[in-house]
This record gives sequence, C-alpha cells and structure tokens, in this order.
Amino acid sequence: MAMTETAPLTAAEHARVMAAYSRAGEARARALGNRGPIRFGADGKLLPQIVESYWTHGFYVFEGVVGAEELAELRAAVDRVLAQAPVAPGAELDRFGRKALGEGIVRPPYKIARPLSDPVGGTSKNNGRHPVQMAQPEPGRDDPEWVVELLDGNLHLMDECLRLYGHPGLLGVVASLLGDDFVPYNEVTFVKEPGLGPSVAWHQDGTTHWSAPDWDQGAHGFNTMTQLYPSTAGNGVWVLPGSHKLGKADIRRKVAESGSERIEGAVPMLCEAGDMIVT
Repeated sequence: MAMTETAPLTAAEHARVMAAYSRAGEARARALGNRGPIRFGADGKLLPQIVESYWTHGFYVFEGVVGAEELAELRAAVDRVLAQAPVAPGAELDRFGRKALGEGIVRPPYKIARPLSDPVGGTSKNNGRHPVQMAQPEPGRDDPEWVVELLDGNLHLMDECLRLYGHPGLLGVVASLLGDDFVPYNEVTFVKEPGLGPSVAWHQDGTTHWSAPDWDQGAHGFNTMTQLYPSTAGNGVWVLPGSHKLGKADIRRKVAESGSERIEGAVPMLCEAGDMIVT
C-alpha cells in the first residue's frame, strides 16, 4: 500500500503563501475609514460618525490613545511578568532558574504553547468556538520548545494594567457604545513574539444566546485591545467586517468556500503602538 507524505510547512513558505492575501487585506482595511483619535461631543459621548462607523464595520481603531510614558510602563510590566514564566507547562522554574510566578494565584497567569502552533483551533476547548485549525508552520531548530501565548488576569499581575483600565478615554468609548452601567469581566495580554507567536483560530466571542429572541449585534459585549507594539497583517487580529450583524457564523463553511483559512473579505486590524481597537 502506497503512502503519500507532504513536507512540513516552513515559516518562509507560510509567509510566501500569506503575502498576497495580506496585501489585499491591508488595502481593504485602509479603505474602510474606521480609524482616528478618540473624539467626544459636548455631551461627553463619542461623536455620532464614530459610533456609526463602529456599528457598520464591527470595529474601530482609535489612534494614539496611550502616550509614550504610559506605553513604556506597560511594556516594562509585561516584560517583567514574562521573565517569570515557567519554562514549560507545569514547570516550577523560570528560564533564570527562579521560582516561576503563579504560586498562590488562583487563576493560572500563563498559557503556554508550541511556537507557531494553533493549540485551540479544531478542538473542543473554549466550548468549541474555534472550529477550524489554522496552518501550523514548523518552528526553526533553534527556536524554544515552548512560548507564552497569553497572560491571564492582568489586573492581578500588573498595577500598570489596572491604571490602563481607568483611562478616561477608554472608559468613555465603552460607555458611549454599551451604556454607563457596563461591567468589565475579563482581561488578558496576547503575546506574539516575532517568528514564534501561536495562532488564535477564527472564532466569534460568546458561546450562548445566539438564538435568543432579543439577540442583537451588541449582545455579546465588546473587546478593547490596547496595542503595546504595532499590529500588522502578520501578527495581528483579522476580522470579517460586518459579520457582527449576521448572528452565528458557520466558520467551517466559510473556510471551505475560501479554500483555506484565508477567509475571503477579511481584513487585519492595523495599529501602531499606543492605538486601541474596539471590536
């Protein structure tokens, strides 16, 4: 019986395959016009044209939200916590041989994965809301065996993040979209080291209420994503503009229709350091 084997996908080959898709996505993203500084009206709420753009596309890029000094503090805080990460899942020591951060913390602060992997896509994790696995290029021979995928529970780990949560611009944006009685309930830091960062597969936030009679396009809340470093087509989040209006998406079908996980019509959310995305 003959067996056919395919060569592992290299990072260079994956970059080549993504190049044209990324260029087209970047052009579409720039053409949307849903970016600019935070601007409030005399009533203290976001200007109506910003709110309209947000609801049209499902996301908005607010530019220059975090200044240079605060950005430096946030970067230093994240670097400090990353330096205390265990060297592997379940390890007790960090890469310096010290006791890793996490003892006495009820919510484990680190999620660790293989470089360039997709640890959740196509699995039942997170209630199965990542139904398709992304491409997984082979890491280089000199790359680490494990990398930090995200930090969980920012407010407990870093006072700098607690201060960011009180940013008046951020709070004003959320109140304008969700109402003054909003409740923040989750906070993480995604880590994408160059050439190493794991993928986050296509998904929709929210796993309940999709069939509720009072469902609407804002039913599953909002994400605010503050960028400590530039967000590009290669390292950032891609979205399908307008899909928030359509209810539960059949992601498997969209991938099948597109012929790969490069879903047609998607755009990367392009940002500079200090920008904030609301989606």
